[in-house]
Amino acid sequence: MILTSPSFENGVAIPKKFTCDGGEMNPELQIQNVPEDAVTLALVVHDPDAPVAHGFAHWVVWNIDPKTVFIKEESVPPGAVEGLNSARAARYMGPCPSHGPMMHHYHFKLFALDVAFDLPGTAGLQELDAAMAGHILAETELVGTYERK
Repeated sequence: MILTSPSFENGVAIPKKFTCDGGEMNPELQIQNVPEDAVTLALVVHDPDAPVAHGFAHWVVWNIDPKTVFIKEESVPPGAVEGLNSARAARYMGPCPSHGPMMHHYHFKLFALDVAFDLPGTAGLQELDAAMAGHILAETELVGTYERK
């Protein structure tokens, strides 16, 4: 399984328009080679460099149709569920590290799963992680960086 974006390459800076210093919209994502037996996909955008326990979840989305080949900029895939990010909001929250010379890494993690979930929209990353245990068929990630100056 492969996750890419026409907005940024793996390991390089995420453009400002996708951060809290810009439009704070999700970048377009392209999905390839999803296992044929996948029932659903889940997407998590996570910053492990955030100065909080377990990092910061910027976006938590599940029940994405496994036939999805791209997620449009500033959109949620049709039929998918947005859970709560670490700020307890059901939306994409752009990279927004504290000012200073610290570069943060943002992991866009995509999971192919053998089951759909009946989680409430009030669920977050911990609940999704627990539900995914034992159901992951494949996973991939795209990493972008951001540093506020």
